[in-house]
Amino acid sequence: MKTNEHWWNDGRLHFGAGIENTFVPQERRGERAIDEYELTEHYDRWRDDLALAESVGAEFLRWGIPWHRVSPEPGVWDWDWTDRVMARFGEVGVRPIVDLLHYGTPLWLENQFLHPDYPQHVAEFAIRAAERYADVATDWTPVNEPMIHALFCGEYGYWPPYGRGAAGLVAVSSALARGFVLTQRGIADVQPDAAFVHVDASLRYVGDVDAPEHRAEATRFAEQAFLVEDLVTGRVGEHHPLATMLAVHGVGDDELAWFQSHAVAPDVMGVNYYPRHSTEVFEAGVHHGGGFADPRPTRDDGTDGLTEMLRIYAARYGAPVMVTETCVTGSTAERLDWMDASVDAVERARTDGLDVVGYTWWPLFDMIEWTYRHSAERPMAHRLSMGLFDLVAASSGLERHRNVVADRFEAHARASRQVFARLD
Repeated sequence: MKTNEHWWNDGRLHFGAGIENTFVPQERRGERAIDEYELTEHYDRWRDDLALAESVGAEFLRWGIPWHRVSPEPGVWDWDWTDRVMARFGEVGVRPIVDLLHYGTPLWLENQFLHPDYPQHVAEFAIRAAERYADVATDWTPVNEPMIHALFCGEYGYWPPYGRGAAGLVAVSSALARGFVLTQRGIADVQPDAAFVHVDASLRYVGDVDAPEHRAEATRFAEQAFLVEDLVTGRVGEHHPLATMLAVHGVGDDELAWFQSHAVAPDVMGVNYYPRHSTEVFEAGVHHGGGFADPRPTRDDGTDGLTEMLRIYAARYGAPVMVTETCVTGSTAERLDWMDASVDAVERARTDGLDVVGYTWWPLFDMIEWTYRHSAERPMAHRLSMGLFDLVAASSGLERHRNVVADRFEAHARASRQVFARLD
C-alpha cells in the first residue's frame, strides 16, 4: 500500500483517544487478575463508551481485543462480544486502531510468551481478527509497548512468566518479536490494505549515567529501550550494541538472520510519553532494580522530553510518528496545562518539519492502576484521574462523567479540522 494512501497523510494533525486495555488474566497467591475492561465495566458499557469518543471529536480510538476472552480454550473462538463492538465502531464513525496484544495471553497458554508455540498462537489470533473485521478495522498494533512487556515479564519478574535479569529480558523480547513479525506478515497477507501502527513506551535515562557503578547498566538500558522494534525491523546484526548480550543469552546469528530476512516496518511509529514517568534518573551511589518493586526516581522533562522522543523514533525508524499515549495523572488544572503544552509542542515540531500525524489522549475515561493486582482493596481505590471522563461509582455501576479536560480536547480536535478545511 502506498504511503500517500493512508488516512493520516492528509497534512494535518489527527486527534484520538484510547481505552485502557491491559489484560493480565493469570492469578496466583497475592496477585489478582487485571482485566481493565472488567474493572471499568467496558464489557457492559461498550456501546456508550464508543459514543463518548465520538462526542469529543476523536477521529480514532486505540482499542484492544481481549485475546484471553476471544480464545478461552485452545482452538475455541468466541467473537460474539467483539463482533458487536466492531459493528458499533462503524455506527459511530470512529476509526479503531486495534491493539492485538496489550500484555495478556490466554490462560491455557502455559508459560505465556515463553511457550514454544507462542508466536504461532498469537499470529493465528491476529489473522483471524483481520479476516473477520477487515470491513471496519484497517489499522493494527501488533504489540503495545513491547519493551514494557519485556521488562515486566522478563527482567523484573513482576508479571507472568516472571523472568528475571538479562536472560529473562532477552528470552521474552525475542519471543515477542517473533510473534510480532508473524502477526504483521500474517495480517498483511489477508488484508493487503492494512496499516501498522507500532507503539512503544518512551524510556529515557538521565542523571549520573556515567557514574562507574551505573555506566554499563545505563548504556544497556538506553539501547534496550528499542530492542524489540530493532529486532522486528531487522536492525540487529553483529554490530548492534546489544548483539553480545543477545548471543550470550541464546539469540545467535541464525535467529538474527531470520529477523533480518523477515523484517517488517511501521507505517506509523507510535510514541507513548508520560512526562512524570517516562524519564528515570540514575543517582551516584544508589542502586535501584527498576520497575514497580524497586523503582528509580523519575524526572519531569515536560515537552522537551516529548519532542526529543518523537524525533528519536522518527529518525531511527524512518516513519511518520504519532503520540499514541500521553496525559498526566492529577488535578483538572494539571491535565489541562499538559494537554495545551503537549499539543503546542507537537504543532511546533510539525512546523519545524517533523512528520507527526496524530495525538492521543490516554485514556478516554479513568483507568484502574496496575497496583490493583497486588492489593486487596476494591478497584476504585486504585482509580487514576487521567481521563476525559471521570469514573464515578453510583448505584448503577461506574458512570462516566464528562469533565473540562474533554471540553479542551474537543476544542483542539475541532480546531485542527477547521484549520485544515480552511487551508483546503
